[in-house]
Amino acid sequence: MLTHGNADTIAVLDFGSQYTQLIARRIREMSVYSEIFPCTHPIDEILKGGYGGIILSGGPSSVYDENAPLPPKKLFEAGVPVLGICYGMQAMGYLLGGHVVPAERAEYGRADLRLTRTEGLFAGVRPDGQHGMTVWMSHGDTVMRPPKGFTSLGSTESCPVAAMADEGRRLYAVQFHPEVAHTPQGKIILENFLEVCGVKRQWSMTSFVDASVEAIHAQVGGDRVLCALSGGVDSSVVAVLVHRAVGDQLTCVFVDNGMLRKGEAASVVRTFRDAFNINLVHVDASKRFLDALRGVTDPELKRKRIGAEFIAVFEDEARRLGEIPWLAQGTLYPDVIESGSFRGPSATIKTHHNVGGLPTRMQFKLVEPLRELFKDEVRQLGELLGLPQDIVWRQPFPGPGLAIRVLGEVTEERLGLLRAADAIVQEEVRAAGLERELWQAFAVLLPVRTVGVMGDFRTYSQVIALRAVMSQDAMTADWARLPYELLGKISNRIINEVPGVNRVVFDISSKPPSTIEWE
Repeated sequence: MLTHGNADTIAVLDFGSQYTQLIARRIREMSVYSEIFPCTHPIDEILKGGYGGIILSGGPSSVYDENAPLPPKKLFEAGVPVLGICYGMQAMGYLLGGHVVPAERAEYGRADLRLTRTEGLFAGVRPDGQHGMTVWMSHGDTVMRPPKGFTSLGSTESCPVAAMADEGRRLYAVQFHPEVAHTPQGKIILENFLEVCGVKRQWSMTSFVDASVEAIHAQVGGDRVLCALSGGVDSSVVAVLVHRAVGDQLTCVFVDNGMLRKGEAASVVRTFRDAFNINLVHVDASKRFLDALRGVTDPELKRKRIGAEFIAVFEDEARRLGEIPWLAQGTLYPDVIESGSFRGPSATIKTHHNVGGLPTRMQFKLVEPLRELFKDEVRQLGELLGLPQDIVWRQPFPGPGLAIRVLGEVTEERLGLLRAADAIVQEEVRAAGLERELWQAFAVLLPVRTVGVMGDFRTYSQVIALRAVMSQDAMTADWARLPYELLGKISNRIINEVPGVNRVVFDISSKPPSTIEWE
């Protein structure tokens, strides 16, 4: 389905950096397609792939660690342009005979890069710091002397070789992170590397749509396709894209589990039936889900009950609809990357339930047209396909819905209370113009009551917690510094308009150590 040849693609080897996905996204922003591979991927396969260039990411390891992840030396002898970033530079320096030592003083944060050469990798860079270029450092090991054939391009106060190059072999390395916003001119460096690679700038959402429609049509032929539609941006974009390719061969199933936000079910049905004329089966299964959750307070059990019930409902509908061999789902590129990441399997913090994550025993063949895209690219695609802005920019919403924001037992009454409070949060965040700036903003109903006074009467009522975070990918998140005026307005409205609530609190914890959702 790719709209490019490998010669016009950049391969990124992941050594465990938190910024690896950001490197790939920056390259794509320059209209060049990029693919991420774990550093354990056989290097012969990558070299046979004929990529236009290879980037080695940063990572937490030291080159002197036992079992340190090091690429084979043949990578640097293959004639392919290579850019090492942070740990990628240290690995390059170490393997090619440079002098790499653990830093006497680790360097984290902003640094002033004094350039000795302003051509090649640094062509077009202008001084923007006290003595040179402002860069973002995050490293322990340091290259003290570059390998034979390399030239030092610059230094910082703590790093004598902060960038180096062997122009003849087209090998380049920087100790800092050009992909982050804290390196203001980092894009210029990446642009210069792409020039060395000679790749064509042909990656775009428009070309992706055309190629995807053609590929989906070729993949499914005249067969029917089923799509589990949640109303979120991923499944919505999949539905519209597949519909453009196969038309009435597509049937979408929207399961209303009774845990949705205010007005959400009606909005989804209206959009896809009326605006896009897509075959949509709307299943109101709210009673089934509430029955399955009766008496349940453990958050993991909630997620598992909801996941199992969703699958049961979906299976019932799939049988009723007859023979449908294909299932379209919104798998994104980060899902694919993380399944093969160098970092390996993480501890289970909480079970994730994706409405498209159906069991393989259902014997569907998968259509996954978004496997190549990051979240921000999916939003671009949604706009290009004509999806309404409120769907394209809808904040992430958990598959179990409000059930995991009602702490304690989930009842129809408690869901109604939270739904009313959350609607106020959404309205006020939108009115303040912060909807796109925030990763998520929502209300949580706590399983406690507090004493209050309303109209001279004592109350003993419910507590709502506000949660608002800033993030790029939900892997890490910082609590959003919402204006006091906004917090006050939300609190006043909830207490005055939602019967049964007499206190509102604001969550100021970040991820890690906290998670974004409370359950």
